[in-house]
Amino acid sequence: MKKSIQFLGLWFLILNISCAQNAENQIDKPKKEVFSAQLLIDEMQIPWGIAILPNNAILVTEKSGKLFLFSAGKKSEILDLPDVYVRGQGGLLDIEIHPDYENNGWLYLSYASSEGSEKGGHTALMRAKIEDNKLINKKILYKAGPNTTKGQHFGSRILFDDQGYLYLSIGERGARDENPQDITRDGGKIYRFNADGSIPNDNPFFNDENAKKAIYSYGHRNPQGLVLHPETREIWNHEHGPRGGDEINIVQKGKNYGWPVITYGINYSGTTITDQKEMEGMEQPIFYWTPSIAPSGMTFVTTDNYDNWKGSLLVGSLAFQYLERLVFDGENVIKREKLLDGLGRIRDVKEGPDGFIYVAVEGKGIYKLLPK
Repeated sequence: MKKSIQFLGLWFLILNISCAQNAENQIDKPKKEVFSAQLLIDEMQIPWGIAILPNNAILVTEKSGKLFLFSAGKKSEILDLPDVYVRGQGGLLDIEIHPDYENNGWLYLSYASSEGSEKGGHTALMRAKIEDNKLINKKILYKAGPNTTKGQHFGSRILFDDQGYLYLSIGERGARDENPQDITRDGGKIYRFNADGSIPNDNPFFNDENAKKAIYSYGHRNPQGLVLHPETREIWNHEHGPRGGDEINIVQKGKNYGWPVITYGINYSGTTITDQKEMEGMEQPIFYWTPSIAPSGMTFVTTDNYDNWKGSLLVGSLAFQYLERLVFDGENVIKREKLLDGLGRIRDVKEGPDGFIYVAVEGKGIYKLLPK
């Protein structure tokens, strides 16, 4: 009997190690406050993306289709934006600057666009510059298709890696059975480009004549977090699951992340999507949330400004309206902490070149976290 119990305990240990980590009921409030939150930019409804310039000026997108520059205490609207298709979760989404922005001035926008012959919209990527508070030199680098009038899962985050490649995430647009597992279709993918929008010839499906050649990874649901790990320089993403099963993944070239063939979530109605949580040839998340927190935006903390936060991952929660701090040992979460509890739906979070954390909160604006 004793040997049977020991064997059963060992079996559960092996099972726990082999599966992705689950986050159910394991979050704490901090024992002490290490910051205060200062409302830096007010009167914003859905501030979707933040880009912090080398001089600490801040660019903020409004989902409704507006772009603002906050500099020296003054908020200015940037004009001559592209036509934005505002529907459901679609609108003006993320913003990122070129790694050499100081010298070339390039910035990148992702947004829902109605460009194309079909009704509706899909996610687009644009490059532009700012001059006299206007966008100039605008060029659409990528436009996913076909358009659809569905209002869900546009993505979208933008990221540069250390080699200067540009990544864009696009959700599966509510077509889970058609898009994410099909490399001949847009949606449910992370894409890789050169900075000018051309497609690198070492992309995993570049030589497949039927594939979307910009695809870097596939099998995603709705990725709204994309960031470089400060030490390993790997690309980490998070994405919305259905009811349960929000995920953190390490994005690798040509890999399949499983949606909707495998998932830790269920339908919003409570019915089963699939009984498969893992399958050969499909990547496991390193972490998943149950219940779903509806993650949006994330950043690694690389500064020493906030007590013992260095190395932590910050993730916004839309559903529960807090900022989550995750502490990792390698790829294993060893601590979760709830910050800014009840402040509002957190849409984005960034660490600025000044070493401070900036948080976008719907219905309020941009907060700066000031260390105590």
